[in-house]
Amino acid sequence: MIPALFLCIFSSVSQYNGVKRWTKVNNKTNNLESIWKILPLRIRDPLSAQISDKDVLQEIRLRAGQKVLFYCDGQEHTLKTKENCMITPEEVQETIQYATGYSLYAYEQELKQGYITIEGGHRIGIAGQVIMEQNGVRNFRYISSVNIRVAHQVRGCADAVMPYLTSQGNVYSTLIIAPPGCGKTTLLRDMIRQIANGCDHLKGKTVGVVDERSELGGCYLGIRQNDLGVRTDLLDACPKTDGMLMLIRSMGPEVIAVDEIGSAEEVGILRYAMHCGCRTLATVHGESYQEIRDKPLFEDFFRMQLFERYVVLCRGERIGQLEGVYDHQGTKIC
Repeated sequence: MIPALFLCIFSSVSQYNGVKRWTKVNNKTNNLESIWKILPLRIRDPLSAQISDKDVLQEIRLRAGQKVLFYCDGQEHTLKTKENCMITPEEVQETIQYATGYSLYAYEQELKQGYITIEGGHRIGIAGQVIMEQNGVRNFRYISSVNIRVAHQVRGCADAVMPYLTSQGNVYSTLIIAPPGCGKTTLLRDMIRQIANGCDHLKGKTVGVVDERSELGGCYLGIRQNDLGVRTDLLDACPKTDGMLMLIRSMGPEVIAVDEIGSAEEVGILRYAMHCGCRTLATVHGESYQEIRDKPLFEDFFRMQLFERYVVLCRGERIGQLEGVYDHQGTKIC
């Protein structure tokens, strides 16, 4: 067995000394059955035997002609077997066939984006030789790599920051800043859940979510696999620019949430949503508050102080490590 490793998301923060306390989540709280079912038969038992209940599985990477790699809490491990553990091209295809239920056509739109979502909200990223058309990627001719990303919902991981994101029954428009793989989507998901359900600091609000890459809701066959709260309306696999307008016009959200904004068009629609009276929650890739502040793309947000709170996560020993919470003027309040 490999050493016990834990996925940790902050559960409470001392505003006086900056001490972070952590919650632990293990595989018993994450349904992995749907993942085992799509793996090539040859590696299912060896892989499950090498991962203990205390390990938190994050990714499994299958590459044709290469060894099986898997990751627990950011640590890389190699599958150990008595026989040759190199993945064959046929086993990559076997995985895709299991994941799509032998119906690639049904997943054509997702495949164009380079991924599919399976039961449980787990994401299967793919790479290989693509077939191009005038408007972009049409499909894959050959698939040579598969990245199975395990969906982790950590209920309560936003507990520490929620008191700083609400006031007098209202939600502050909030931007989560974090490097890739540092837990910003996990945090946003729990913020949505708490705002929609209501919490100690807030009565439940109607939340509209545009889930362009199916990471927040983890929809499978149109049904979200993750808990986003009782007052949440979700647009799955919908472009953020189109989705935000659709929600504003038809669903009357009090709060709109989107993941990973990065284009001028997305920023413009987000600003429009704010001017329509919607509180907004969003995430962006970044190493620090200052880095995002210095980007021309977000100049208007800072100049007009449209975001009232900035939550910054950083790289550290644990996933989800909090660097700080900043107010609309850039003052660190936590």
